[in-house]
Amino acid sequence: MNKSYTLKKNSDFRRLYGKGKSTATPYLALYCRKNRLDHNRAGYTVSTKLGHAVVRNRVRRRFREIVRLNRERLLPGYDLVLVARSRAVDAEYRKLERAYLTACRKLGILREGAE
Repeated sequence: MNKSYTLKKNSDFRRLYGKGKSTATPYLALYCRKNRLDHNRAGYTVSTKLGHAVVRNRVRRRFREIVRLNRERLLPGYDLVLVARSRAVDAEYRKLERAYLTACRKLGILREGAE
């Protein structure tokens, strides 16, 4: 079983927001930047504007699962931050997954033939 690596430090998030590439879909915004590691790391941001803790944690859990299940489809060596948008609260899981893969494709971090 592969280990999941997460971003937790505020400085890592700020670096990605300031110097990373980004794209947006109706459900999420995705920031990415190369790291000097052989694996990807992911961080998740869900604003309090989207709802109370139960709602925010549900969105965060869905994002974590989407990243975990699609880990092999991405090129290694990137830091990612997924930022939830208001539509993500009521979205179906498949729509969120499709939005994530679309954002990865736009940023050029999806492996060739991983569609």
